[in-house]
Amino acid sequence: MSRLLIVEDEPGLLRALADGFRFESYEVLTAADGESGYRLAKEQNPDLIILDLMLPRMSGYDVCRKLRSDGAATLILMLTARGEEADRVVGLDLGADDYLTKPFSVRELSARVRALLRRAKPPNTSPDELRYDDVHIDFRTYEARRGEHVLDLTRKEFQLLRLLVSRPDDVMSREELLDEVWGLENYPTTRTVDTHVFHLRSKVERDPKNPRHLITVHGIGYRWTP
Repeated sequence: MSRLLIVEDEPGLLRALADGFRFESYEVLTAADGESGYRLAKEQNPDLIILDLMLPRMSGYDVCRKLRSDGAATLILMLTARGEEADRVVGLDLGADDYLTKPFSVRELSARVRALLRRAKPPNTSPDELRYDDVHIDFRTYEARRGEHVLDLTRKEFQLLRLLVSRPDDVMSREELLDEVWGLENYPTTRTVDTHVFHLRSKVERDPKNPRHLITVHGIGYRWTP
C-alpha cells in the first residue's frame, strides 16, 4: 500500500482528496500548512506528496526546495491555482515530478498519482509463459491449455493474467489493472476488471468457486499466488 501526503490549506478540498485516495486503498496523511507538511514528510517518508503551492507558514515552493536540499527523493506532485508557464517551470526546476493546475479533474489527479508511483517502481519482468498444475499458458503465442484441453482466453484475459503473474503475491488495485491493461484513452469502469477476472478464473482455476491462484483481495483488487 502506497503512502500519500496531501498538503492543502483548503479544508473542503483536503477532506475530499483524502477520502478519495483512502477509498482507493492508499494510506493518506494530511497537512494544512507548509511547516506541518514538511515535518510530516521528514517523519513519515511518504511515497508521494501532493503539494499545494499557496500555503500558510511555508509555501509549497519552499517545502519542495527544503526537501530536495535535504536529499529527499520522495515523489512530489504540485497542485496550484496558478496556471502561468513560469510558475510551472519554477516548480519543476525545484524538483517537483509533476504539476497540475486547479481546477482539475480528480480522476486525472488519481491517474497522475498512479503513473508517478508506477514509474518509480523497478520494472517487472513479464513472463513469456506460465506453468502450474497441468496448465500451460504461452503469452507469446496466446495459447493456453489444461492438459490436452484448449483454454479459450481472450486477448484482454491474456494481458490481465500476464500482468498479475509478473507480480506474484503483489496486490494490484482495480484502478491499476485498468491503467495497465485498458489504458486511459478508453477508460472503462472497475466492473470491467471484475467481469474479466470472473471469466478468467473460470478458465484457469480448477475450482473457480475456491480459487487457489487468482485471489480476490476484498475492497482493493486481485493478486496471483503461484
